[in-house]
Amino acid sequence: MTAVNGDSFTHWMHREEIAESMIPVIGKLHRERDVTVLIHSRSLVNKSVVSILKTHRFARQIAGEELSITETLPFLQALTTLDLGPSQIDIGLLAEMHRADDRGLSVEEFTAEAVAGATGANKIERSESRDVVLYGFGRIGRLLARLLIEKAGSGNGLRLRAIVVRKGKGQDLVKRASLLRRDSVHGQFQGTITVDEDNDTIIANGNEIKVIYSDDPTKVDYTEYGIKDAILIDNTGRWRDREGLAQHLRPGVSKVVLTAPGKGDVPNIVHGVNHDTIKPDDEIISCASCTTNAIVPPLKAMADEYGVLSGHVETVHSFTNDQNLLDNYHGSDRRGRSAPLNMVITETGAASAVAKALPDLKARITGSSIRVPVPNVSIAILNLRLERETTREEVLDHLRDVSLNSPLKRQIDFISAPDAVSSDFVGSRHSSIIDAGALKVEGDDAILYLWYDNEFGYSCQVIRVVQHVSGVEYPTFPAPVA
Repeated sequence: MTAVNGDSFTHWMHREEIAESMIPVIGKLHRERDVTVLIHSRSLVNKSVVSILKTHRFARQIAGEELSITETLPFLQALTTLDLGPSQIDIGLLAEMHRADDRGLSVEEFTAEAVAGATGANKIERSESRDVVLYGFGRIGRLLARLLIEKAGSGNGLRLRAIVVRKGKGQDLVKRASLLRRDSVHGQFQGTITVDEDNDTIIANGNEIKVIYSDDPTKVDYTEYGIKDAILIDNTGRWRDREGLAQHLRPGVSKVVLTAPGKGDVPNIVHGVNHDTIKPDDEIISCASCTTNAIVPPLKAMADEYGVLSGHVETVHSFTNDQNLLDNYHGSDRRGRSAPLNMVITETGAASAVAKALPDLKARITGSSIRVPVPNVSIAILNLRLERETTREEVLDHLRDVSLNSPLKRQIDFISAPDAVSSDFVGSRHSSIIDAGALKVEGDDAILYLWYDNEFGYSCQVIRVVQHVSGVEYPTFPAPVA
């Protein structure tokens, strides 16, 4: 037993050493070339040694076996020899595809071929940074700020320039910076934050973010702050139609993105599903709701493979800030009752929003929701009537493959852990995580259980839409199978 334990620890230390050697290589590729290194769609940028090792180990959840760090290291090293342009490169997929390839190519030859679209004459030129403004600084606004600061990388791409809020009483700037620095659900901000009260500025990891105080979007001239051609993200939910959101189209702002379901003719976009329908001249778009982002990608995956005749989604949703902490007056019938003490039946617009994201899906999808006493992470139970009969094993294989190899792999995750609970998914960057153990299939009926971090996972989807709109959504290699 002692010898085995000794061998295991020696093996662990060896893998730690390899992970340590990977960190500066990953960082240099990101800073100098705008290359993000991934393992099964999970970024390795700014990750610790243990996080890198855990990401490799997670591959066994979906691929059936652990991915060895000794296997991926040569592919990372091969990337450093290439003339790479801005891109996202999944070294986990490179390793798996090379293992299955029977042509006898070396790691260097195979890597050069697989990422050819990001090298030489094919590579994208590094773009200038695009200004971003956050209108509102609540739960979603602060997570968007964290993501934008994290993705500042080499200074290209998206750049958070300003936050617009109504001024509070006493030490407003200090308190807002403190809320960005510490979060009861999502933990500490990864970096340093300082406050310049004289200039109403928060400095986060070197990013100077101007705090603009205003309660009227029509009274802000963003060019006065050196902001130009910005994408403004309205995370207040105060305006949801075109007329209201158009108030943000002020000097310095050219596009508006809403973090709530849009009304009227405002396009509702779910990245990975219909983001390619955004037209260059679209000035106002919506990222729909967190629940819509959770159900639409797996719904599309099921409809594409099996066809869907009808469906119902029941969401068990964490409580939100629009509910009362204790029983008190509320405009809604039930949301006035204490959020941390009750399960609260309420409505959801996610089912009706499916039609906007998937206009070709003719199936009728209904929906309802129950708010429950947890602060974050929700689950959607998607009950589908399919066009053909299938088996549980077939559906599992299909969804596992979609999570690994399809254009939806950034939206759909897959977990087979039998003891998973809601808190395990805090911080997930996917909009929907399929719980393999809970899946039920009988004939042409399928019930999918879909976990989602309704705060962070949704915020990641918003950032993907903003990247697409701004033109800095870089291609992923190896290319996903359509």
